[in-house]
Formats: sequence, structure tokens, C-alpha cells
Amino acid sequence: MPLKGRCAEKMRIGVAIEDTWAFFKEIFDELCEHHSVTLFQRRTIQSPIFYDRINQSIYDHDLRSFMRNNQVVFFEWASGLLESASQLPKTCGIVTRLHRYEMYRWADNIRWDVVDKIILVSQAKRGEFIQRFPAQAEKIVVIPEAISLDRFALPPRPFNGDLGILCHLTPRKRVYELILAFYELNKIRGDYRLHIGGGEHPLFRDYFRALHGLVEKLGLQERVIFYGRVEQPETWYGNIDIFISNSYSEGLQVSPMEAIASGRYCLSHYWEGADELLPVDSLYLTEQELIRRILDYSDLSQTQRLEKIAAQQALVRERFDIHKVKGEIRRLVEQVGEFYADRS
Repeated sequence: MPLKGRCAEKMRIGVAIEDTWAFFKEIFDELCEHHSVTLFQRRTIQSPIFYDRINQSIYDHDLRSFMRNNQVVFFEWASGLLESASQLPKTCGIVTRLHRYEMYRWADNIRWDVVDKIILVSQAKRGEFIQRFPAQAEKIVVIPEAISLDRFALPPRPFNGDLGILCHLTPRKRVYELILAFYELNKIRGDYRLHIGGGEHPLFRDYFRALHGLVEKLGLQERVIFYGRVEQPETWYGNIDIFISNSYSEGLQVSPMEAIASGRYCLSHYWEGADELLPVDSLYLTEQELIRRILDYSDLSQTQRLEKIAAQQALVRERFDIHKVKGEIRRLVEQVGEFYADRS
């Protein structure tokens, strides 16, 4: 059965999420603090015959009831649950947040006409979504990803030439290419280290193996450190001076925000939307540009480096504070819920 949120009954809000909670806990707590929140849970039963058919029937029944029993349902990911809900008769308000991967895996399967508000995490993703679904333009609200700034606070440290990347080790993150750039950097000035946080991805085990093999072939074993899965990023950032985002595609990546909040300088490949996260002078396109930006930052005085870090931190505080963002999302959900309460 669905689980009740820990809050006094006000507006009846449903929450549907089966993907990661990594970006959602504070938002869920915010909704629970103000309203009566029900979390959808998929039920399954073991059956020797017709297993799939029986459980599909249970799922359809529970989701239909869940939608009827709430004024508004918030789908944290615009993925499989939203696809199913969008095929049902409309009985409540629907708000969803689309991060990135849903754009390419799920978006074409969803009946967007029954969705009331669509939260996108960047203006770049807004433009892409409108290009594909122009009739939905008026429903879109851009609210960026955000972090708890209180969680990430590290003291300044002397510059030691420690570079870092923290991510899922998948081809999209381009860690392989970063290792190659790091090799070229060390041929110019050989006193850098590269810290790689992130574990083996079950769908890309060959990529994980290739990363380790490349480091060995290039003779970088003493210069490249693999950490595996990082459970406490707020302390891991203490290992580095410069954080690097080298992806070719992101929604609005959270780890650079965390690194900057931790007092670490950030550089990013110019993936679409990266200029909404960082100033243009912190972005690069080619490996040669990345190397030049690292060397230029290295050659600054400590005072100049701290000034650059402070400028990036000011942007993060202004745009990506979870205390601001969670309130924006709650108010949007309330707006849709009030509309459907008035109609009931």
C-alpha cells in the first residue's frame, strides 16, 4: 500500500518516483512539511502462472487509484511512471521534472497534453524540449538543479596541482578523453595528479576496464588515483584543487555545484547548458583549451585563485541553493493542486 508522508493533512499531493532519489530528498521533505503527501509504491505478488499479467493489472489499478486520490501528483522523473499515468483518464493535476535522460528515453512515449506543468532544469533543455514538443511551450518552467550549500564547506588549501572528476563512469562523462588530456598536460608540466571518483557502471563494465588499461598503457599509475564509488562527496572534494566536468551532455550537473560550494575551482567542457552553470572563461571545447585553462589557473597567485573561486561560489549561492529551489517547486505544485481543488 502507499506510504503516507509525515505531515499534517492539507493539500493531497502524490509523489511518484522509481528512479534515484539523489536530487529529490529535500524537495520531498518540503512537500511533506506543508501538505499531506502519499508516495506511490508498486506492488507485486508471486504467482506460478500469469505472473506478468497479474502484476500489470495490480499496477494499473493502484496507479489509477493513486491518481484519483490526490489533487496533484508530482513525478520526479518524466519516465516510466509518468508514461503509464499519462495513458489514464485525467483525474488530477500532474507536474513532472525532466532532468536529462528522460528526453531521449521516455519523452516520445508520454502524452504531454495531460501534463499540467513541466519543470526543466536548464534553458538549454527548455529550448530542446520546445523544439521537439512545441505545443507544450506554455507549460514549461525552468527551475535548476540545486544542492544543500550547508553540506559542502571546506577550508581553503594551498594549490597542489590536484585535478578531479566525480561521476558515473560511463562514456557520456568522457573520463577516457580526460585521461588523455591529463597525459598531455603532464608532458608540459609533470607535477599534476588526477583523482577519479566513481564506481563501475553495470552497463559499461568495458569502459571501466578501458580506463584502468589506459592509465597503465600511459604509465600514469602514480599520477591517477581511482576511488571507486564515493559515499561522502563533501569530504572527497578535499582531495582536489580543480574540478573538471568533461561530459558531452548534461541536464545541469550537480557535482560541479558541490565542488564549487566546497571551495574548489571548476572547469567544464562546453556541453549544452554549461554556460548556465559557469562563466564562459571557465568553459572549454578542446583538450588544448582545457590544458591552457589549467595552466593559466595554476600560474595565478593564491589571492587571484581565491578571487576566482569566490566568483564561482557567488553564482552557486545565487542560482543553485536547494532552500530556494525546493520552495519554487512546492509553490508550482501548489498552484496546480489548487486549480484541481477548485474544480472538485
